[in-house]
Amino acid sequence: MSFRSIDIDSLDEDILGQDELFVFSNGVEITPESAANNVKTKGIEVRNHLTRGDTTNALITAIENPPYGLHTIDAKDQNTTIVMEVLSSIKATDIPSLVKLLSREQQDILMKYIYRGMSSPDKHNNSTVLLNWHEKLTEVAGVGCIVRVITDRKTV
Repeated sequence: MSFRSIDIDSLDEDILGQDELFVFSNGVEITPESAANNVKTKGIEVRNHLTRGDTTNALITAIENPPYGLHTIDAKDQNTTIVMEVLSSIKATDIPSLVKLLSREQQDILMKYIYRGMSSPDKHNNSTVLLNWHEKLTEVAGVGCIVRVITDRKTV
């Protein structure tokens, strides 16, 4: 019966620890400060798109290159606020056409933000808006989008 007490995961050389995940993006080390600066710049660009009425580019800009990693919590929170602002500013009738313009990867990232918005008790996240986006995104991207998001280790 002693064979049951062996931790076989410790014998696997290919296993990654939480600290090893998402440390590098495109070969460059991500620091909390650089992630926060990137999100701040993105926020300015998204607000410029929104003031011009360019909701398509505002959405794409908001969800591209999300901050991943264990030590980028502030940047993740700021980026989530930006995405929620964009989602709230888009009319419900425009959602299906916008979702169809997104690539599969962008649809998955958008679904991650929808789930993050639903899970946070922030008063700024409108549940009705998020449920509407979830419905339209699932119609276009299918149930596979939900499965990919739930099983992905990269969180936004």
